[in-house]
Parts: sequence; C-alpha cells; structure tokens
Amino acid sequence: MMNGANSLVKTLLKNGVDTVFANPGTSEMHFVAALDTHPEMNCVLCLFEGGTTGAADGYFRMKRDVAGTLLHLAPGFGNAFANLHNARKASTGVLNIVGDHATHHLRFESPLKGDIVGISQTVSHWTRVSQDAASVASDGADAIQAARACNGQIATLILPADTAWNAASGTADSRAPAPLPAPGTAEIEAAAAQLRNKGAALMIGGSALFGELRQLAGKIAARTGCRLMVDTLIPRISKGAGTARIDQLVYPVDPKIAQLTETTSITLVGTDRPVAFFAYPGKPSVPEPPGCSVTELCTPVMDIAATLEALADAVGVTTGTQPETVALDLPDKPSGALTLQKVGQALAALMPENAIICNESVTSGFHVMPPTATARPHDVLSGTGGAIGLCLPCAAGAAIACPDRKVIALTGDGSAMYTLQSLWTMAREGLDVTVIVFANRGYQILRDELINVGVDSYGQNAQAMFDVENPTLDWVSLAEGHGVPAIRTREMEGFIRALQAGLESDGPSLIEVVCP
Repeated sequence: MMNGANSLVKTLLKNGVDTVFANPGTSEMHFVAALDTHPEMNCVLCLFEGGTTGAADGYFRMKRDVAGTLLHLAPGFGNAFANLHNARKASTGVLNIVGDHATHHLRFESPLKGDIVGISQTVSHWTRVSQDAASVASDGADAIQAARACNGQIATLILPADTAWNAASGTADSRAPAPLPAPGTAEIEAAAAQLRNKGAALMIGGSALFGELRQLAGKIAARTGCRLMVDTLIPRISKGAGTARIDQLVYPVDPKIAQLTETTSITLVGTDRPVAFFAYPGKPSVPEPPGCSVTELCTPVMDIAATLEALADAVGVTTGTQPETVALDLPDKPSGALTLQKVGQALAALMPENAIICNESVTSGFHVMPPTATARPHDVLSGTGGAIGLCLPCAAGAAIACPDRKVIALTGDGSAMYTLQSLWTMAREGLDVTVIVFANRGYQILRDELINVGVDSYGQNAQAMFDVENPTLDWVSLAEGHGVPAIRTREMEGFIRALQAGLESDGPSLIEVVCP
C-alpha cells in the first residue's frame, strides 16, 4: 500500500537523498516501515538525536549534498538542537523529518506533546507541517529544495502520524533551488581596486576554502598582493601541501586583534564579518583596527564561485598566474616524553594523503594542529557554532560520505562526553575513523575563559565545575563498551604505535592521550 510515509521515502530517493540518520519513536513507525521496503536507502541508527544532526552536518560538508534525519516529536527535536545550531552556522544543508502525534490526538495533552514548530523555527530556515497524506510527497520535495537552497539550509518537515499511515499516491520532483545572487560589475571592480591597496585582506569562506575555488582565491592574492585570510571557526578547509597559503584568525581576542593590526581593508567572500567569540570587559567585539573598511562583497548565501571568478578576471588572473602554496615538510616521528606538540608532529608525519580531520580538541588543538599545516594534503572540519559535541558525530557523517578516505577525530574528553554514543554508530557501521581523545581531565577552555573575563583566581566551587575527575573518565572502557577498540597512552612511542595501528585499520579505533 502506498501511504504518506512510502510516498516520502520514494520522493527522497527520486531526488537523490539516499542517506538518513535516524533516532525514531512511535510516531515514526510507518516511516521506519517504509524505509524497510527500500534497501537502497542507507539508514544509519544514532543513539542520541544530537548524533543524527551532527552526522548529517559532517555528511553535507564532505558530500556537498543533503542527508535526512529522522527525529521523534518535540523532545527529540530538542535533543537534536545543538548540532543543528552548529550546522546552521556552517551553512550546512540538513533535511529533518520529525514525527508528531496524529492530528486527532493533538487536542489531548499527551506526555510527548510539544511545540515542534516553535522549536524548529528558532534554528530552521524552512519549517512545514504536512496537512494530509496526499501532501506529504510534495512537502518532501519542497523540503529537499529548501535544504539545498542558498548553499545549504536547515529544512524541517513535521509529519503528524496519520499523514504517514493514511493512503497517498505518487511521488514528487524537487525543483532546483533558485539561482544564487552575485555582486554586480561595479562592486567587483571596486573590490578589485581595493585588494591592490597596501594592507588589503581577502577573507574567504564556504566553498572557497577547498578545491579549485581555494586555489583561485590564492591566485587572486598572488595577483593583487593582498593577504588571503580565513576566520577562526570554519566548516571545512583544505590544508597541507599544495594548498594556497592562507592566514587563519586565532581564537583568543588579543592575538586576533594583533593579527589584523596593519590591515586597512577586509573584503568578505562567502563569509561573515569576523567577531570575537564572546564579549570581554574592556575589549572590542570586532578584531579589525579602527579605520579598517569591511566590505561584504559576497555573503555566505550568494554565489561564491561566480564572485571569485569575476574577481579573478577583474584583477587580471591568467592561466599563468600561480598561487603561493604550502610546501610538503613532514616532521620526523618524535620520541621521548609525550607532549601535545609531539602528538601533532606524529599526526603530521603519519596521516595519509586526503585524510579528513574533525577537530574539536579546542585547547589541546592549539598545540596539536600547527605541525599538520605542512603535512600531506587533507581537509579539516571544525566547530562553527560553538555548541559542544560536534566532533564524534561529524566524523561519523564524514566517513559515511567519503568511505574511501581516512577520518581522524580530535576531541577533548569533556567535549566527547556530549555525544559519545557516536562511537557505537562507528562500530555498527564499521566506519574508518581513528578517534584521539585528549584527556586533560576537565573543561580546560573554561579555566582559560575565567581568566579572560578578569577572574585571576578561583576556589573549590569553580574547580568542581571545570574538572571531570572524581571519578576519572575511563575512555578505554567507554570506547570498548561501545564496540570500539581502544588504548591509553602516556608516552610518544605508545602513541605512535597506536596511531599507526588505527590508520592501518579499516574500522574505528580510539586512543586516549593522557595530557601532561
């Protein structure tokens, strides 16, 4: 029988959406049954709703197309919210399918009843409730179109249970998203002139940070002499040998301000104006110096490719123009006492070409990531919205999107606890992910932030909110309990052996690095 649920699954497949990250409940059972009759749909179970949305985010960042999530009522959508916030900040396309109570049941105050529309509208660009089974297929096609629009949006389709189980017919085609706007000739010419001035910076984002567009941005910088830059938190960036050189803004406010001291203008393409992560007493919210002009040439929802191509023509880029690129410079494998910098050196020396690094190591990453800058070419995915718990599900989604590429997940122990259920999904799906947990036994970033806001010392109550000791988290046991082989290391030789084993394996593994 063709019902609303079946019409939706067929519509998804017809329009190229073939992966769903799911955490279903009773109101989604007809949709589950419909998925079961379509083995060509890749259904991935996540044990927490935040895992579904984080995985869909990682999937889009690497696949450049949307996956679906299957969520259960208002509480399920609420659990998914934090990583949807991250996805929205990353301009990620996500298609949420949320089951609701049957329409005739909504007049009763049942335990799971909630304002799904209200929750959705705070984070979704597009929200719709299907009114009847006959509308589900066309609603699904519209949702797919919305998720793919504007370089990626959050689209949420709410299905009352009776719209899933009642009879329906046919499928629907999703229309192509509307053409993206691009800046006009006058704006391009003005930007081209500005980039030739002393102290000019071209700050790029979105699809300009990897692939051919990244190299084109590098050619524009080479032609004009401007400084090519990227903001602190970015969805995906190409790194390593052969990539166009780029300066990335750091997280702390004072060094970020120092990076832009001599900057006279910033031209934005595919990114928003840089801003401090938080407000701090006596410090500015924006890092550029007074008098520095900031030009929003191309917002994240505009045509980034067309903008860079027009800008390249305007500044005189030719086939002979070459960007300044990063040279391959692999460090030797370190030995001796374990330090975070040595961990980064080992990672740089051993990770294969085209690896994908999902980085949520925050404070540890300040020391681990720099040595990888001259490693073999790779991509880095990082947090964009600041909501903790992205790394592990994002790594799972990236591994499903790119099964031929090695994924390395770098996370702090506090961050990883938010979505550690994703380890089970990695084991269930046999994903090629090597997880490195930096066990500094606490939320080190919070210790640093207390100082940043002007508190020079703290006592027992603050300490109790910053550490994750008493009891100490045992990541070997936690990983193995989720089906992922794991090892703990306190010295470099042991870490290198574990990293080599993880990179040689085709499945998931975890290394707990006890931070010095």
